[in-house]
Amino acid sequence: MSANAETKALTPSDIASRKGKTPLVCLTAYTTPMARLVDAHCDIALVGDSVGMVLHGLSSTLGVTLDMMSLHGKAVRRGLERALMVVDMPFGSYEESPEQAFRNAARLMTETGCAAVKLEGGERMAATIGFLAARGVPVMAHVGLTPQAVNTLGGYHVQGRGGDAKRVMRDAAATAEAGAFAVVLEKVPEALARRITAEIAIPTIGIGASAACDGQILVVDDVLGMFTSFRPKFIKRYAELGEQVEAAIAAYARDVRERRFPGAEHVFGDAPKGIKGGEAA
Repeated sequence: MSANAETKALTPSDIASRKGKTPLVCLTAYTTPMARLVDAHCDIALVGDSVGMVLHGLSSTLGVTLDMMSLHGKAVRRGLERALMVVDMPFGSYEESPEQAFRNAARLMTETGCAAVKLEGGERMAATIGFLAARGVPVMAHVGLTPQAVNTLGGYHVQGRGGDAKRVMRDAAATAEAGAFAVVLEKVPEALARRITAEIAIPTIGIGASAACDGQILVVDDVLGMFTSFRPKFIKRYAELGEQVEAAIAAYARDVRERRFPGAEHVFGDAPKGIKGGEAA
């Protein structure tokens, strides 16, 4: 999207006001070029700690650092004009105390220019959410499957089935009461996500939840099909770019090995008389 002085960036208040209205469109972004593409169509661009797995090859999000989130946040900021930019707080950067959370959230906001941060946890993080919100740090919460707690949860399993539904309900309600402006519901049963959406006052953003949520979020690389073998049930792939990219690289490799590239149209001849080298195409 080209620079436009009339473009108004969305704010956390704008997102909160969309409760029960046109669904919010959210995707992750980790780079400037992707941020520009996301900005043209989405309401929220999340610089997710999923960057550790998607771009850095980590086996989980637990190894993601504040420095990594700051680096990618700065890149995404350069590509946005309209979408609300939210940056994930990585594991270990906010759980110790509300004061620790504020210091690190303030750092991320100052260094990246993001308008809000996201942290995982419901009832146990309510005091921290309230502490941040009271000090000018808008918070998007995240309940249900919380990837940073994968070791405690025993894997990436659906949360909130059977009697566990009450826990997820309490978690979602606690984040709203504490002052979060929105909450991500990840990998929870459809009926539970629908009920939470109806009962809490802030927008719910579903991922593996329900179409009844106030919005949806996915990892952009999953939407684009960048990973040929990763196909979780809750993801709809709108392209198969991974296969196309692999085919293109293979074709390039064949051309190089068979000396078909570069061709005559890709190389430079001697400069015409009277023109110094480097001046001629």
